[in-house]
Amino acid sequence: MLDVAQVPGLVTQSSLATEVLKEGEMFFICGPQGEVSHHQNSGFGLYYRDTRFLSCLEMRLAEGELLFLSSYIKESHFAQFELTNPVLNREEHVIPASTIHLRALRLLDNALFQRLRLINFNPVPVMVTLQIRVGADFLDIFEVRGLKREKRGELLPPVASREMILFGYRGLDGVHRYTRISFSPHPDEVIGGRESGLVEAHFSLTLLPGKKVYLYMQVKPFLGEKPSTLPPRGKGAIPSGFSRAVRKSYTLYEKWKQECTQFESDNVFLTNMLRRNITDLYALRTDYPGLGTIIQAGIPWYAAPFGRDALITSWQSLIINPDIARESLYFLARLQGRENNPWRDEEPGKIMHELRRGELAACGEIPHTPYYGTVDATPWFIILLAETYRWTGDRKIVEDLAPNLRQAVEWCRKYGDVDGDGFIEYAVRSPRGLTNQGWKDSWDGVIDPQGNLPQGPIALVEVQGYYYLALLRAAEMARVLGDHGWAAALEEQAASLKQNFLRAFWMEEEGFLAFALDGEKRPVRTVVSNPGHCLFTGILPPELAARVAKRLLSEEMYSGWGIRTMSKAMGPYNPMSYHNGSVWPHDNAIIAYGLRTTHQLHLLEKVVTGLFEAAMFFPYYRLPEVFCGFTRRRDGGPVHYPVACNPQAWAVGTMPLLLQAMLGISCHGNEVHISSPILPPWVQEVRIYNLRAGEGRVGLEFTRKQGKTYCGVMQASGGARVIIKN
Repeated sequence: MLDVAQVPGLVTQSSLATEVLKEGEMFFICGPQGEVSHHQNSGFGLYYRDTRFLSCLEMRLAEGELLFLSSYIKESHFAQFELTNPVLNREEHVIPASTIHLRALRLLDNALFQRLRLINFNPVPVMVTLQIRVGADFLDIFEVRGLKREKRGELLPPVASREMILFGYRGLDGVHRYTRISFSPHPDEVIGGRESGLVEAHFSLTLLPGKKVYLYMQVKPFLGEKPSTLPPRGKGAIPSGFSRAVRKSYTLYEKWKQECTQFESDNVFLTNMLRRNITDLYALRTDYPGLGTIIQAGIPWYAAPFGRDALITSWQSLIINPDIARESLYFLARLQGRENNPWRDEEPGKIMHELRRGELAACGEIPHTPYYGTVDATPWFIILLAETYRWTGDRKIVEDLAPNLRQAVEWCRKYGDVDGDGFIEYAVRSPRGLTNQGWKDSWDGVIDPQGNLPQGPIALVEVQGYYYLALLRAAEMARVLGDHGWAAALEEQAASLKQNFLRAFWMEEEGFLAFALDGEKRPVRTVVSNPGHCLFTGILPPELAARVAKRLLSEEMYSGWGIRTMSKAMGPYNPMSYHNGSVWPHDNAIIAYGLRTTHQLHLLEKVVTGLFEAAMFFPYYRLPEVFCGFTRRRDGGPVHYPVACNPQAWAVGTMPLLLQAMLGISCHGNEVHISSPILPPWVQEVRIYNLRAGEGRVGLEFTRKQGKTYCGVMQASGGARVIIKN
């Protein structure tokens, strides 16, 4: 994977205010005014199957640029942009600014639809010429991110008429890609094309006072056969297509929300965050014919299946909808490694890292078909399978995936443990693979206190924690399957791993765990957030877990908004780096969940409060993938990170997991267990509806009174039970 943070001159989408739409394998990203400018290497555009099918979409009046008023995304799928006119100097009179309103509505449904409504608030008719400029460069998303190719395919000359604009590209993979743009009504004039690669559609409009005028546009990508040169008619006409897409998206989102747990609280911001999380999860869910459905990792750079990201997000989201976990497990099982393939870093039983479907993957220029360079997705697969069984009581999924479970455990033992010392290590084999294969997978994501890159194979601290828990959870599943001998062997291996782990990784003088072991089995002594992931796994005894937690929440690690990825006392610390001093919400959420499991509730409340307050400074109160690790000051909010994906799957899963940790919720078949719930001072009531427990559903109410939190049961059906422990 290319680390976009290292590409000089790349103006990324998150360095500018953006609006994002997502539907299926298609997403659209633009600036707040709705523009996709051909002047900026911004990453803006319409993407489908890892290719940018629209790289320019600009609207202006002949006399000048439109003025921006506001923009809004509703439930992750419907965008609204409010624009108005500048001063228009005419011979007969002057049209004052802000007297013509333009509202652009956009959504995706196998195409990008736009409806533009214009209203003239002047007392006299006004004639305007609206100009819409479009273009398509058909760049693979890896090229947009900065990868340079020795040779590209052939851009075909645009075909432009009043009825339709058609852009085309013949890829080196032999696939033709087309973008068809149609308008209703037709423009009065279409100009440009062959030399610039851009086409302008001009609309001469007479706007009567107070009357609404509508213009529709459809941008549709095609793979393979050249599309018809005739504009959509009848049932496929653009206005009816727009209306149908509006109804369809509304219906699908409402159905999804009804299938999910619902949350209400007296804190309107928390309620809205959780509602946004639910719709973002639906937007990121994507169907892949023949493979199934999975959560994509994030927009724009990681709008693809990622094993680690999907597994962690599914785990975070069990409280919302366990179907997400079911889908991810079956999807990843179908792509589980089958052979020893160094180009793809593939090995039998290994869970894949990333799947791409663009031109570069098809041509073999990148190994993502899929690529398997992740060291932790395989133990996470085991953990999620067991957790899904705990939440659902679904024996069938355990039986269906029993062969995959055995293969995953065997990969950990045989291929994950490169040198047979009992720890899981990684080493890149592919010439286009990732040097670092844990969740901190940038080129300098694993680094020593002096800034040197350790030589591999690398055994990461958190991966050993995952492995320990995976062995215990695999033992649980073995007993479900009736294989008690295998279960006992797995538990014996887990006990041995725990003993060896403490001896190899614990740094007594630091009161902390080493980041990793290098290829010589020497500890990499950098103080980072990774050891916090061990808290929820149970690999640490209580007294050491308390020392790790205390260090994580110390001033050197805790910024005031969240736990940094690296201590500011370390040499390589940089609060603006991707992995060496920034704050990752999902990283904090996993640590927070560990604080719950190790009963350090006062520290848990501190982490939750910091992240909640940080979210208030981001658009739609949506936590991004990552933000900078600068120390919190009295005035101002967290510093934004320039290349953060937003929405990003495990950032979306952060608030649901934090809420689960605060309320002490766990599931065991049809039983919901509530253990010592806490609510921070900024929320007094939380109500949960439609929470699944096995085949049943429960409703819960949490109330904070005089500093204590109480739980009441509002509803339990389908054989579900609630057990409250304080």
